[in-house]
Amino acid sequence: MRLPVATHDGFPKIGKWILHAFNLSDGRRLFERSSFQEVLSLPPTQSCASILKRIAAHPLLRGHALSRAATSLERPVKFKYRGDEIRLGFEADELIEICKFLLKAREIGALRSIAELRYAQAAESLLVSLANVGLAAIIDEATGYQQVRAKDALQALLERYLNKELAAWAKRFPDEFYEQLYRLKGWNWRGRSVNPPQIVGTYTRDIVYRRLAPGIIEELERRNPICGSGGRANKHHQWLTDEIGHPALAQHLYAVIALMRISKTWHKFMDILQNAFPLKGDQSSFAFEE
Repeated sequence: MRLPVATHDGFPKIGKWILHAFNLSDGRRLFERSSFQEVLSLPPTQSCASILKRIAAHPLLRGHALSRAATSLERPVKFKYRGDEIRLGFEADELIEICKFLLKAREIGALRSIAELRYAQAAESLLVSLANVGLAAIIDEATGYQQVRAKDALQALLERYLNKELAAWAKRFPDEFYEQLYRLKGWNWRGRSVNPPQIVGTYTRDIVYRRLAPGIIEELERRNPICGSGGRANKHHQWLTDEIGHPALAQHLYAVIALMRISKTWHKFMDILQNAFPLKGDQSSFAFEE
């Protein structure tokens, strides 16, 4: 059986720990085997698996769904690293399941020794560190995998957001979006019936579509190109799906409008926007001028 290959690796910092993480050629994300022992504060002289299995043997944990995590360390993933070097690791999600298992064990009183309580304390600290950040995103950023996102994964994302066929036109941008934009630019708002300055399209592209999801604006402009007249045949939002695209657009627009409301100047708004919805790999501050 052909072993998967580590295509990317890096050292994400999670809480107080710096772990060695890998992206494999089969799509799995791993932590090196020693990382589990380090995170859980397990002593190097003992087997991580045996400690967890002993805890799982508690009467109140037998048959519990989380108890399966106690045996996860008996199923290491073998992979190739930098040529033919063979390494062992465990899927990143397994670490989270082990943490949940330890917290459940502490909750029911299955942890008796000071050392076992330290394992649960370490697990709790890790979960708190991950509370607002996705584990996959942390690994991909550290390994550099996000910079070469698999084409099929990106295409799958675009298919969820975008329709293959053009949808019927419907008003998707609240009037307040434009009212607030005009206020921040110091322009006189006379309603949607008056054609806006051409640069409003540039602002909308940056404020909305470039920050909606990876690759969306490029795919929209491919499907909905500029015509000979200088305009586009359809509205960009007509290409969005009802299931994912339109709800995502609405959520983003109302968040942007809220940021506009609390901003007194255009430059202040763009600074807040960049902090709230940053563009990946973009170090500039988007404060357009006509």
